[in-house]
This record gives sequence, C-alpha cells and structure tokens, in this order.
Amino acid sequence: MKNIFKTSLAVLSLVFFSACSNDDYDIGDITTPSNLSVSAEVVGQTEEMPNGDGSGAVSFSASADNAMTYKFIYGDGFEEVSASGETTHSFNENGVNDYTVTVVASGTGGVSSNMTTTVTVFSDFSDPETKELLTGGSSKTWYVAASQPAHLGVGPSSGEGFTAPIYYAAAPFEKAGADVSSCFYTDEMTFSLNENDNIVYNYNNNGQTFVNVAYTGDFGGDGSEDQCLDFSNTGDFSASLSPSTSGLPEDATTGTVINIAGGGTMSYYVGSSSYEVLNITPTTMDVRVIPGNDPALAWYLKFTTSQGGEEEPEEFQTEYENLVWEQDFDTDGPVDSSIWNFEIGNNGGWGNQESQYYTEDNAIIENGNLVITAKAEETNGFDYSSSRITTKDNFEFQYGRVEARAKLPEGAGTWPAIWMLGSDFDEVGWPETGEIDIMEHVGNQQDIIHGTLHYPGRSGGNADGSSIEVPGVSDEFHTYTVEWSPERILFLVDGEVYHTYANNPDSPFNKDFFIILNVAMGGTFGGEIDPAFDERSMEIDYIRVYQE
Repeated sequence: MKNIFKTSLAVLSLVFFSACSNDDYDIGDITTPSNLSVSAEVVGQTEEMPNGDGSGAVSFSASADNAMTYKFIYGDGFEEVSASGETTHSFNENGVNDYTVTVVASGTGGVSSNMTTTVTVFSDFSDPETKELLTGGSSKTWYVAASQPAHLGVGPSSGEGFTAPIYYAAAPFEKAGADVSSCFYTDEMTFSLNENDNIVYNYNNNGQTFVNVAYTGDFGGDGSEDQCLDFSNTGDFSASLSPSTSGLPEDATTGTVINIAGGGTMSYYVGSSSYEVLNITPTTMDVRVIPGNDPALAWYLKFTTSQGGEEEPEEFQTEYENLVWEQDFDTDGPVDSSIWNFEIGNNGGWGNQESQYYTEDNAIIENGNLVITAKAEETNGFDYSSSRITTKDNFEFQYGRVEARAKLPEGAGTWPAIWMLGSDFDEVGWPETGEIDIMEHVGNQQDIIHGTLHYPGRSGGNADGSSIEVPGVSDEFHTYTVEWSPERILFLVDGEVYHTYANNPDSPFNKDFFIILNVAMGGTFGGEIDPAFDERSMEIDYIRVYQE
C-alpha cells in the first residue's frame, strides 16, 4: 500500500537566536529564555543510509533556560508547539528540498528567543489507498461519529493500552447534552484533490470549535473546561500524508499520518495538526493525535461520512439460513427450566452498580411473549426487582445468526439487554471470555439502540460498538440481530447493519457462547432512575438461531 523511498537530510547551517523582551512588568517577572540549543537527528540514519531510513522523519530536540514552550516552524507550511521541546516531523514534498526550521522558545510575559536551522530532505512517500479513501478520489466530507461509543477518548500514548482510549471514552452524543447541534457534532471536514493531485483540507466549524481545556485561553475561553469557542483556523489548508513514527503495532494502524498545515484541526482541538490514521474505510475513519502540551497522552476520534454522526448503513446478506434453535414462547406459563436458568440476587451490582435484585417471579410467558418485568418494590434489601435468565450449559453455540423480536420498556433507569457471554466465563472471567451485546437500551436515551462487543483492551466505557436511533422501540416490536462468523460480527436492527467488527483468530469470539436476557435498573449505563418509576417490561416474541 505504501511506497517509501530513501530520505536524506543534512543540517547545513545553524543561525543562533535573536531575543525580544517586553518591558511591561505589571504581569510579573519577565525572563527571556537563554542558552537556546536545537539538534536535529535523521530517523534511521546508518553508515549505509547516512540520510535516513526513507521515512522523511526528523527528530528535533530543543532546550533553553527559562523556557515554558517551544514552537517549531518547519518551513513547509506546518508548525507545532511542544512543551517538552521534543518532537518528530516528516517532510513530505517529494524530491530533494531545503527547509529553514525556526524554533521559538517562549518564556514568561511573552518574551522569546529563536534559533533557525536549515535542513535538506529527500522524500518520496505515497499511500494511494488512504488518499483514495480519504478524498473519495475527488472530494469527501467527514463528520464526528457522534452516535458511536468512544467517538472521543484519551489514553496513554505508549505502553499498555496505547491503541485505545482507556482513560476516558465518550458515550454516544455525550457532548451534545440536550442540544444535538453542539459545535462538536456540526463540524464538516472535507478532503479534496486539486488539479495537481495534492490534498486540500477545508474545515467548516459552523461558527465554533470544541477546544480542549488546555487551549481555551488561546481562543478567549476561561480555562475551566472544554468549551465551544470562536476559532480562527478555518477554511482551506494544504494537507499531506506521511509515514507514522509512533511505533504502533502494524495491526493497530494504517501507518499513515494526515498532516494539516496552518494549525488546522480535525474538529476537537488539542494543539496538534498531525493525525495518525488507525483505520479507514469508505465511510468510517479512526484517528489518533498526540496533544501539543502532553506527549504522554493520545486523543482518539472517530469520523463518519454520514451527516449527523451516524454510520452509513451496510447492505446485509446473511451467511446463515438453517434454523437450528427457536424459542417462540407460544405456551403461556412459567419459563422452561430445561432451557433457561434463573440467576438470582444482586451479585454486588453485577459489576455495574445495578440497583435491582433478580428473582424467579419477574419472568413469565403470557399472550405469546416472554415478559421480563422490572418493578419498584423492596426485595431482599433492594428497591427494585427483576429477572435475568440464561441458556448456560443448556444451549451454547459457535457462529450463526441470532434474531430476537422484542418490545422494550421505557422509563429513566431501565436497562434491558439481549446478549451473550463465552461459555468459558467461569474459567477465564470477564472481559477475557468475550461479550456480544445483541441489543441494549436505556430509558435515559429513549429510542437509541446499542450493539457492542467487550473483549480485552476494549471493554466497559471503551467497548467496541455503535448505536442507531430506532423510533418507537417501546411502542412496537423490532427485530434485533447479530450475524457472527469467523470473519465478522454484524449488528442489525430490522435488517439494517449499524456496526461491523472484523473477527480474527486471536479474538475471544471463536468458541461457544450462551444467551442472556434481563432487565436491569440504574447502574453505570442505565443511569439515574425516575423516582416515579413503578414497573416496566421487556416483551420478547421469539429468539431464533440460524447456522449453516
């Protein structure tokens, strides 16, 4: 996919700094940075390849007494601010080119010292596949994937968990609050090709940009929290692709970085204009960006080509047509104990701080449906009762299409789920066993359906999933489906695909799983319970499993 040729760099000259000073002492002591030094190291330089390893990357290191930040002006339209003075930049113009790099060390009161160094770079990098997917071969507009879990997140930039936002992951539409037209979710990011086949990036923030708390002061904010602020770096910018120098595993990244000139940003502003592409398809893109003020962190963003932040629906063609197991709940009465096990109790909140106590009394078959009812009633020291049933040890299977036709409860705090766990759960625990959430719904987000996978590295708030709006989930029955094969796991509502996972031999999704049905109350996902809640039910018409 990538053709990376040899890159040469030689430091030709070093011109030491000029300093400026401001005599306004009302703002406190002013100390001009001194003893500024800058070094440049060609990445991958060896005796056989004295001009580098072909990546075009150069590592810079700047230091000065009394400096607070270092600004690198690379001479190719790109610039960057580093608090540590350490940074790596890729020069991407093909051929041999000279660049004058200026480093500005800033101290208190806005005083600064600067130094310039000239570098000569030969670069020839291309990634035609990413270029085609990014621009659509002509022009393509991207939006924040607001409906997806972890569409914004943060994690360590290296070490364990460095390929996922393990410190924080935004829930679907979390940044919108009551207003889904939040500045974060209305950004339009368009990548186009000009007449010379170069990438042009247009950033339309529709008035304001969502700015990280560390940078709000630069745009008139108060520095108290992330804010939507007036942001001057909008319009057209030059953009380029360069090879990644992050050291991420090959299966965690495309190996390509998007660089935006002029301090441009891809929506959420964190003081950097270089975005590593972790994954890109014709309709989705995941990126990772190291903030300008803290190289130990990495911010993660998910984008989609669907305006409004929803993933584009995928045409569905099933691999499985043979019905091998069915529960149609046609006979009224108690739940069939030869198939379904009741799990009793609260079990410490079931790992989610849930508020209900599960009993055998809250599930019954009536009027041709399995009915699981959550009630506001004192039960064994808890304020709510409900039921949770599983097919563990009675019906377990590997691969197939699972369909459930259901009508869901409404009301703040309700949390119905149709889901599966690995049959080795008792031996390996969670999330190692793997979890497939065919359907989850919470009354605090009425009509939003979630389909999610939990596995090592992607669990809890950092789970691998997506969401879809389905009007009337509590008023009428809808069909919730997962299609599970060795190659992929698809999530659907009424035949529409809204999330896809590429299964692989190393995942926990290549063994027997069992089915779980329950209605939880409150907890980390169900949220605050309506004080006026009395009782609500999940009704299931049928569950069917198809295999080859």
